[in-house]
Formats: sequence, C-alpha cells, structure tokens
Amino acid sequence: MLSVICPIYNEEKYIAKCIDSVLQQDYPKDDLEIFFVDGMSGDKTAQIVYEYSQKYPFIKLLKNPYRTVPYAMNIGINASKGDTIIRLDGHCEYPENYFSCLVDNLKKYDADNVGGVFITLPCNETNISYAIAECLKNPFGMGNSLHRIGAKENVKTDSVPFGCFKREVFDKVGLYDEELIRNQDDELNARIIKNGGSIYLIPTLGIKYFARDKVSKVRKMFYQYGLFKPLVNKKLGQAATIRQFVPPLFVAALIFGALLSVFSKIFLWLYLGFLILYFAIGIMMGVKSAKVTKRPSMVCLMPWIFFNVHLSYGIGYWIGLFKVLFNRPFTAQSNR
Repeated sequence: MLSVICPIYNEEKYIAKCIDSVLQQDYPKDDLEIFFVDGMSGDKTAQIVYEYSQKYPFIKLLKNPYRTVPYAMNIGINASKGDTIIRLDGHCEYPENYFSCLVDNLKKYDADNVGGVFITLPCNETNISYAIAECLKNPFGMGNSLHRIGAKENVKTDSVPFGCFKREVFDKVGLYDEELIRNQDDELNARIIKNGGSIYLIPTLGIKYFARDKVSKVRKMFYQYGLFKPLVNKKLGQAATIRQFVPPLFVAALIFGALLSVFSKIFLWLYLGFLILYFAIGIMMGVKSAKVTKRPSMVCLMPWIFFNVHLSYGIGYWIGLFKVLFNRPFTAQSNR
C-alpha cells in the first residue's frame, strides 16, 4: 500500500486544486491511503478536505494540535499502513503520474527517497508575484538547489521536496524532528545520507508550486530557513550543504564592508564595487526574465527581491547561530 501524507494549514485558496490533482493520479486507488493533517486552520481548509473525504474513502482528515509540519508528518506516518510513504504539500498541484513515477524510481534506484522539481508559478497576475516566482527558480537567488533550478537528468542529490520514502527509512533514521519549524525536510534528508542512504531527483517530474504573493512573506519564509539552519547543523554534527553559508557571508560582507569603508577609501571603493556587481547581476537576471515574462518591471523588482531573500536568510542564520551557541530557545511559529 502507498500512504500519502499532506500537512495543511490555512490552504483554503489552494487545497481543492491540490486534492483534484491527487484524485487524477494514475496510481490504483484501492492500494492508496491519503492523510491530510490539518494544523488547526482558521479558514475553510479542514471543511473542504472533510467534504472530499465523504466522497472518497481513501481520503482521511487528521488533526494536528501542534500545528507545525514535522508534527503533522509524524502523526500521518504513525497512522499510515503503507510500505511506501509520499509527503505532499497543500500549496502545490501534481502531475497525474506523480505517485506512480516516484514509486517506480524508488524501486529502480533502490533509493531511500526520490522527488521531483518545483515548477515555480506566481500565485496571481501581479508583477510582484511574477518577480517572486522568477527569483525562486533562479540560480542567483537559490544557488545550486537542483529541485528549484532543475537538472538535465535523473541525479543523486542532497535534498528533494515532498519525497517518496521507503517506510523502513523511518525505522532506521527516525521520524521528522519536531523541533524544526523549518528545514525539517533538509534535516531528514541529511540524516538519510549520513546513515548511508541515497536520494534521487527526477527532473521530468514537475510540481506546480505557487510562490508567495508578497515580499514580506518571502522575507519571513527565508528568515525562518536561515534561523533554523544552524540548529540543523548542530543536530547533524555537520553542515548539510555548502550553499547555506553564502547568505550569512553576504550579510557579514555588508556589515563589515560598511564599517571598514568609514576608515579607508580603498575599502569604500571595494565595497561600492561589491554592491554594484551584486545589483548588476540581479538586473541582468531581471532583464532575462523580463524577456520571458513580457514584463519589463522584472528588471527593477528582481534585484530587490534577491536582496530581500539573501538578507533575510543571512540575518536569520546569524541569529540562529547565536541561539545555538548560547543555548537560547527557538520559538515555535505557525506553518506558514
């Protein structure tokens, strides 16, 4: 049996399309159970899922009083019966061969986890939504994160979104870490690799992911990613990836560059050159996206969004590092 688990929280705008894409799967429904684990949503998310569950007995609604994603996943895993487990997100839509392709590749590579790539889309027709979506799939913004920027062929990797796991993986490495409000997937994947497991990216399998609609939401999201990354490193006893250090180094360069510029013209010119180069690259990425989207505003908006992404992540990382070094608590926050 295949068990599918989808943590949800205030997904009223997206959840119906998500469920419809699940219902269109070519995977046999009599060998399927789907758990939507609701983090006490304040909108109609749970009601919508409940209405679907009345029509389709393999859809089940569970409650997550702790509200966060790792708790939701663990509640779903403990309730499930399948020997294969897929993790979904209610903010996305999935191709009709999503389940079958993941299960087939899990067997083909004898992998511990396999996953697809994001097809990052704007959540509405505003220029800012388009710019956010373009930044979240651009290598300048996301580095070498293959599940965001894509790959040419199936490849072994360090992390995938919404993976397909052998159930035995959780017996071997443990369940999701409930302390991690963000980065719980990255930490679990790093734990799998650390224990000798393998993870594969299937780039032909695209997940329609709807990006945030406001820069303030993007800032919050990447601040939390940065904030919890040092805690992930502490738990693993090592850095999960090298790219995580780029934003905190960027923030350090901004601060120390500004301070040194006060005392030296050489540092001032180097600092100005650094900023000019950074925003020039951002503008160049904006020009390319403007040609694709037919939206000239990308030229101005994307450099600003790149800056917010890198700054928010970097600041979050330094604060997270401070909390780890001085044993300060990581305050729990909502799913989104």
